[in-house]
Formats: sequence, structure tokens, C-alpha cells
Amino acid sequence: MNKPNATFFLSVLIATASFLSPAVGARDLWTTEAANAWYREQPWLVGCNFLPSTAVNDVEMWQRETFDPVTMDRELGWAENLGFNTVRVFINYVVWENDAEGLKKRFDQFLAIADKHHIRTMPILFDDCFKPEPRIGRQDDPPPGVHNSQWVQSPGARRRADPAAWPMLEKYVKDMVHTFGRDKRVVIWDLYNEPSKSLPLVEAAFRWAREADPSQPLTTCLFGPKEMQKRILEISDIVSFHNYGPLPGVKAEVARLKAMGRPVICTEWMARGGGSRIETHLPFFKEEKVGCWNWGLVAGRTQTFYPWGSKSGSPEPALWHHDIFRKDGAPFDAREIESIRRLTAK
Repeated sequence: MNKPNATFFLSVLIATASFLSPAVGARDLWTTEAANAWYREQPWLVGCNFLPSTAVNDVEMWQRETFDPVTMDRELGWAENLGFNTVRVFINYVVWENDAEGLKKRFDQFLAIADKHHIRTMPILFDDCFKPEPRIGRQDDPPPGVHNSQWVQSPGARRRADPAAWPMLEKYVKDMVHTFGRDKRVVIWDLYNEPSKSLPLVEAAFRWAREADPSQPLTTCLFGPKEMQKRILEISDIVSFHNYGPLPGVKAEVARLKAMGRPVICTEWMARGGGSRIETHLPFFKEEKVGCWNWGLVAGRTQTFYPWGSKSGSPEPALWHHDIFRKDGAPFDAREIESIRRLTAK
């Protein structure tokens, strides 16, 4: 979601990964053999990071007042038509805190909608990106022309830093993973998006999730300080990364990460203006059987078709940054649609 951080030290991390001390919950870490056996059973995992176009963030997506299954059904139908077989979705802690049973019912409804379109789901439980304090209720409207202006963290800075809040964070992780941890509609758990604030919470999220005993693998993308990335490499069943840059850098990163011996997936990519393009990157991901999820499906309230750092009042860019479809289902670029369908065809 953020601009990609520097990855020059990844080769050092990989070279030393096998010598790291045991991580929290490492006794339950999948072996490389188990991880690769699971991955061999999967099709090429391909899809997008999904919010319905009517949601400005993951609070608006999941809270009762603004949950929009009609739009979800329509837009996931467009994803199915592309040949996508998975979506990555953000869940916000404050929605669970306010209405745990309601959130689980709505998430189950979402899984049913996605499954109807032959799409499995990768849920994300924590996130360190953008506005520090999520809140229930009416979300602010996005200023016209501004990229992703109302995105909020999960669980947020206050709860993340308060030890008294952690028992509820533990309950949240265990409740979600226990409820859906053997659901075949869930393909993998991405426990923490772009962690940069709290290594202890990253470790705790893995420990709590493993104690809930899911059948699916666990991952978190390589991100944050060097120490954070070392620990993520050590405790993830599947190696995942974000890269919005040109293809040569992506190829080099995939080669370094595959040297670890575990399956490798790219859970965020595609920024047209930065050289991350469907026509260049998607064939590579398929050839390497690297699962991949581009950012965005339908241009909507997140306004991620505008570039990073866009100013209020900016006109629609001639070259979209993220996203594939307009709200009426018309593609930004019909040639991209042809490329995706050709590569996802069975």
C-alpha cells in the first residue's frame, strides 16, 4: 500500500535466516516441506486487493451500516470474469470490538459471495498504514483527487501501544482465526499488513493465530525495520512481499526470496506510473508461479487510481495508478483485460 521500502538488505536476511534464534511460536511453524507441499496443491493464485467501490476504508467495508453485499457481488463477478481466483481483504479490529458476532456474520456472507464466484479470500487482521486511530461510525468523505485519504490502521496507535488493550487484541485474532481457520473459502491468513510500528505485536499475532490451530498457512509481508524483517522471515509459513517497482527489481527480489526454499507470493503490486504494469509483470508472476494480488479492482471511494501524493482537486490522471475498472464496469484499458484473461485461462 505504501511506496516500497528499500530491499537492498534482503539478501543478507536470507543468507542468515537459517541461523536465527527460534521465534515466538516457532514450534508450530510449517516446515519448508509442508509449505511447499501445500503450495503445489494450489492453482496459480492470482487476484487483487479488494474493497467494494462504495467503501473508503475497511471500517466502512465491514460495519453494519455501510456493509454493501450488492456491490460486492457485482464487482466480484467482474473479478471472476477476469479469471481471478483469490482476493486479499483488510479487516479492521474496531469493527470486531464494536460488534464481533455481526462482523463474523458479514465476513461469512462475504466468503459466500466470493465462493459463488469461485474466489477464495486472504484476510488481513492488523495494519500499520496511514491514519493512526480507526473509529466506528460515519467515515469522512475523501477529498476529490487525493489518493487513499481515509485509510486507517488496525488496531490503531493507542491500542497497539497500550498493554491493557492486548488481551482484547488476542481475543480478536483467536476469534477470527478459530471461526474461519478451517474454512476452505479462506486460502491463507495475512496477519499484519506492512508492519513498521511494533515487532512484539507481529510476534504476538503469529502466536495467537497458531494457538487457534488454523489449517491454512500464515504470512506477513516483509516490511519495516531490518529486525522486523528478520523475524517475519523466521515466523511466516509462506514468504510474502510487496513491490510496486519495475520488473528487473521484482525478478531480483523473487530470486532472492525463493532461495529460502519456501513458496513466495507478492501480495501487493501494480503501480502503472512506477513501471509496475499488468502486461510486464503478470506473465512473469505466472511463469514463476508466484501468487500475486494487484492493488485495486474498481475505482471508488479510496481513489487509488490517483497517484501517491496527489493533491486535492487533482484531475483524473491520464494513466491510472491502481485499479482496473470504472464503477460502471468499463475497463481503464481493454488491452489489460485481454492480457489478464489470456494468462488466467485454464
